[in-house]
Amino acid sequence: MAKIETEHKVVSRAEWIEARKHLLAKEKEFTHRRDALSEERRKLPWVKVDKEYIFDTQGGKKTLADLFGSKRQLIVYHFMLGPGWEEGCPSCSFLADHFDGPAIHLPHRDVAFLVVSRAPLAQIEAYKKRMGWRFAWVSSYENEFNADYHVSFTKDELAKGKVYYNYEETEFPSEERPGVSVFYKDGTGAVFHTYSSYARGLDIFLGAYNFLDITPKGRDEAAFKHGMAWVRHHDKYVDGELVDLAKPYSQPKKLSASEGEMK
Repeated sequence: MAKIETEHKVVSRAEWIEARKHLLAKEKEFTHRRDALSEERRKLPWVKVDKEYIFDTQGGKKTLADLFGSKRQLIVYHFMLGPGWEEGCPSCSFLADHFDGPAIHLPHRDVAFLVVSRAPLAQIEAYKKRMGWRFAWVSSYENEFNADYHVSFTKDELAKGKVYYNYEETEFPSEERPGVSVFYKDGTGAVFHTYSSYARGLDIFLGAYNFLDITPKGRDEAAFKHGMAWVRHHDKYVDGELVDLAKPYSQPKKLSASEGEMK
C-alpha cells in the first residue's frame, strides 16, 4: 500500500506552482496525443458483419441490426455474466456502475448503447434488478456473438491453458472476459464492425479510477496480485474490510441445479 506521509516533499506555494505548470505541459501533451489517437481509431478499416445474430431482449428476439434502433452507431459492452453464474463479475459490475449516466446522453449523438452477456435473459434481468441498473442489457445465450468477439470460451478452449483474447494468446481463469465492441449501420441496413477493445483498453470507461488517479495515493493497487481485488459489488462493501493482497481473480460461483430452479 502507498506510504506518502513520510516520503513526500513539501515546498512553498511558489515552488508548487512551478512544479504544477511543468506537469500541466505534460498533461496538455497527453491530451493532444489522445485526440490524435482517437482520430487514428476512427480511420481504422471496417469489417462487414455477414452472420446473423439473434438476441433475447425485453422487447423479444432481435438481430444485431435491430439493436441499433434508429441510430447509426452501436456500442456494446461485453459483460462477464455466464450461464448459471450466481452474480456478475465484480470488475464488470464496477464498470457497469458508470453506464447509466452516459446511456442517457449517447442517443443524442447518434449512438445506441447496450450490454451483452451470454447468460439467459431471465438471469440477466434478475441481476440487473438487484443492482438497480437501467441500461439496456440483452442475452447472446443462443448465438455465437460472444465467441466471435473473443469474450467467451469453452471448457475445451480453457483446458489448453491459453485462449485468444486482446489480440494474443493469454491466460485467464474464467470462461467469460470483458470487452467493448463498436458497430456502424449504413443507409442500406448493412452492419460493420469498426472497433473492439479489451483488458486495460476498458480503463477509460472507469470514472472512479479517473478520480483516484488525481489523488495522492492514486489507485494504490501495486501490492495486489489481482489489481482490482479491492472492488466489490456496490451492495457488498463493508467499512473496514481488509483486502487479501494475494487473492487471485476467480469467476463468480455457479448456482446449483436446485438454486437455479428456485431463481
